[in-house]
Amino acid sequence: MAERPTTSWRHGIAEEAEELAAGTLDPECACMAELFPEGLLTATDAVLDTFEGELAGLGEASDEQVFAVVERVVLALNAVNKAHNGNAFETDEREELCDYIDQSLTEHGVDVVVLTARRGLGRYQLTDKWRKW
Repeated sequence: MAERPTTSWRHGIAEEAEELAAGTLDPECACMAELFPEGLLTATDAVLDTFEGELAGLGEASDEQVFAVVERVVLALNAVNKAHNGNAFETDEREELCDYIDQSLTEHGVDVVVLTARRGLGRYQLTDKWRKW
């Protein structure tokens, strides 16, 4: 099963906290908690909860239905990004979120390569139409 990006972000925060507590990380080098405040993680998880709830049966769904699910998750992530002053998701986080969406669809029977090709898109352009982050 695809791992949510928020899971790895939380792991990074915990790991950094352990290193700070052990004195093996200079506090000036610590950035994870600042990059991923709890409000951002909670909001992102809420969006991904909704997305995951919509995945069942997508392998048999029409292209329009699949793209509608993608549009909804991307627009909701846009709102999270906007609520965090447009700085919620940097390059690595954007890639992780896009990979998560792709992997989740694939795990639920959607052939993302074929789906996007039918729209004249490359696989990694799945979210581009709506994505502001």
